[in-house]
Amino acid sequence: MLSTMDDYPLHQIADVIRHTGTSDRNFYDRYYFNMHNAGDELFVVFGLGQYPNLGVQDAFLLVRHKDKHHVIRASRPLSDRGDISVGPLRIEVIEGLQRLRIVCDDAEHGITMNATWQGEHFPFLEPRHYIRKEGRVLFDTMRFAQLGRWQGELTVDGQHFAITPEDFIGSRDRSWGVRPVGEAEPAGIHAGTPSMEGMWNYFPVLFDDFALLYIINETEGGQRSIEEAMRVWKDPSREPEWLGRPEHEHRFNVAQPFLADIAEGVVHFPDAPGGALTLRGRPTKLQTYLTTGTGYGLEPDWRHGMYQGPETVVQRETLDYTQDQGRMLGLVEVPSTFTLSGPDGEQQGAGMMEFGFWSSLSRYTG
Repeated sequence: MLSTMDDYPLHQIADVIRHTGTSDRNFYDRYYFNMHNAGDELFVVFGLGQYPNLGVQDAFLLVRHKDKHHVIRASRPLSDRGDISVGPLRIEVIEGLQRLRIVCDDAEHGITMNATWQGEHFPFLEPRHYIRKEGRVLFDTMRFAQLGRWQGELTVDGQHFAITPEDFIGSRDRSWGVRPVGEAEPAGIHAGTPSMEGMWNYFPVLFDDFALLYIINETEGGQRSIEEAMRVWKDPSREPEWLGRPEHEHRFNVAQPFLADIAEGVVHFPDAPGGALTLRGRPTKLQTYLTTGTGYGLEPDWRHGMYQGPETVVQRETLDYTQDQGRMLGLVEVPSTFTLSGPDGEQQGAGMMEFGFWSSLSRYTG
């Protein structure tokens, strides 16, 4: 069970790197990246995860191009934890915490990508996310976040896109710990209640001199299992600045129950150092359902950490937002432009708005 990582001084327990410090089946270790130019044509999301106690490694590449939703996804048994590739999808760590390369070498399925990520600031370690229900720990995770720029190329069904750092920005995170993954477990006492409740918000935004990171998981009663509002300066000599407790005032265009578009994301920071700040996010037309086809739990036959067999499996799926609205559910991400206003005037930035809403289905009966 030795792996290449065992030749580095990384061990945390008296065992090889392949084995984690907990035997919880839901332990995971994941990468997430997104890429966009704050326009209405292209939004790309990439993810790769290892699930050591399920023996699985999988990855996906989601390309939202105008009205089309393309997904390349791959899965294989986990062996060497130092090998961060799955089929045609792989990550190359060029410089830890700063520079990485994402590759999709899948001409067979019509999508190829070779793009290098460069961080614009040192990654910020977010608060620990911990949720216990009915005695069981459902979430116990750590995550760091970073804003950055991209350079490389992307081809989708013969259409080529040149990716330049002047035009293409994005955000990424690395998270690890315990959260529900893999094949569905018997619900037992948890039947009828979601693992996460209420509203989930995550806005990573890049400005000229700093990144702004806002995150909330809030129940219907206003309790928050996690919250953060930070200004992270690009200048490494400046300490990250806490903006105080964030307060949200979002607006939605509701077409019908359970189906809405984000009209404007509004977050107030009344206790920010130097005076109150307000962040306003204006979405592009690329509202994207991250959970559709990528493995976040909507499809019963493809979930993150789900065993797909002894051989590598690669699949492609393409949906049309004008025709497949019935499939478009779950966590929403949308590239956005932002205005941060306060005592010193306004600053313009770009980034992403991420929204999720979860509740017990029993609350909507009748």
